[in-house]
Amino acid sequence: MRKLVVAEFITLDGVIQAPGSPTEDADGGFIHGGWTWPYWHDDIGKRFFQSMGEADAMLFGRLTWEIHGRAFEPMPDTNPFGAAMNAMRKYVVSSTLESTSAWRNSTLIRGNVIEAVRMLKEQPGKNILVDGSSVLVHELTANDLVDEYALHVYPLVLGSGKRLFHEGKRVSLKLVECQPLPTGVVFQKYQPA
Repeated sequence: MRKLVVAEFITLDGVIQAPGSPTEDADGGFIHGGWTWPYWHDDIGKRFFQSMGEADAMLFGRLTWEIHGRAFEPMPDTNPFGAAMNAMRKYVVSSTLESTSAWRNSTLIRGNVIEAVRMLKEQPGKNILVDGSSVLVHELTANDLVDEYALHVYPLVLGSGKRLFHEGKRVSLKLVECQPLPTGVVFQKYQPA
């Protein structure tokens, strides 16, 4: 069975909203977008390439898929990260999206999302990565579908924003890897306990 891996940039208070850009996701009046940039280190990029090499599919909620698609679809194949993202098989969960033509190699999931994800996990292949997609991650976590959390934890508290874990949901995890980076970010990998 394939592993479903949630890979996130996350603050100390659990926020995962708009890590890359001030205009990425302002839902709920969020004004802190782009909070990861002061802490960049090349090891963060290396970790993402490693995760991409261990996966052959990505799973997104609609908003994250649209944001990523706008960023990566126009990138030339000479850009290693863009080429990897564009070549990867992508699944987007949405009840409102009409088409997946905006980003190549994408498939729309509607209806019973939990059953569709269970079926994806049962197919042969490598890991399935989930990035961003807070609403979707809450559903996956609530239905015990996440096999691993790969978190880049930033030494920052934002006080507001979309969080990785839904309020009121208890999740017991075991730490399987931990590596501090020179900029204060700590990579942490957890599996369900």
